[in-house]
Amino acid sequence: MRLLLNDAVPGAAAPGRELDPAALERLYAYPDRPWLRANMVSTLDGAAAGSDGRTGTINTPADLVVFTLLRDLADVILVGAGTARAEGYRHADTRTGDRAARALAEGRAAQPELAVVSGTGRIPPLLERESHSGGGVFLVTRAAAGPEALDRARRVLGADRVLVCGEHTVDLAAAVAALAGRGLPRILCEGGPRLLADVAAAGLLDELCLTLVPLLSGGLEQRIAAGAVADRPLVPGVVIESEGTLLQRWLRPGD
Repeated sequence: MRLLLNDAVPGAAAPGRELDPAALERLYAYPDRPWLRANMVSTLDGAAAGSDGRTGTINTPADLVVFTLLRDLADVILVGAGTARAEGYRHADTRTGDRAARALAEGRAAQPELAVVSGTGRIPPLLERESHSGGGVFLVTRAAAGPEALDRARRVLGADRVLVCGEHTVDLAAAVAALAGRGLPRILCEGGPRLLADVAAAGLLDELCLTLVPLLSGGLEQRIAAGAVADRPLVPGVVIESEGTLLQRWLRPGD
């Protein structure tokens, strides 16, 4: 991995340098305050997934390295229920060895939590299963999901893990505040496109980590953000290149 631009982390590494794992981690470190970053992948022509509708089809080895690192650094992974189902999300268990031990020493969980956003209050089936090694699961939903769905979710996850944020729509600002209030201020949003657009439109997006893969895909796959109008400017902070893959950090102006 070769650093092309670093305007975000003074002293971490100079452009032109080959990055070892320690330098890469410094370039992606969270600031010492609540922070919501999103991580998305796109082809050269803007497709957010492959022809099968899954992001895994367009991932590259470099993207996988950063994907794993961002999960390791986060307290909680925020994801839409539709994306969790389509991508086969399971309890997060990416932290191994020293990283898990370090998280525990810092007073954090051994594995990052998952927070699934669902307007219907339904939990993706793979996340209903109990996990002995992965992180826990929160459900972020709305009162309009109805008592039956909410009661079932509480039986499956536990009452304290069902966050009812908003009456008729999911109030993402309230959800972010609720997660931070539970000691989870470092939030990683993994989409999908509608959730990313909603997060940005609500003014909650501090940073976008965007992987641009060297592929022209064609087809009709949607872009990384879709639905709500966001109109949020971002400025480049870090750009890394690895075998044609561009790994980028885009920040809110002033941050």
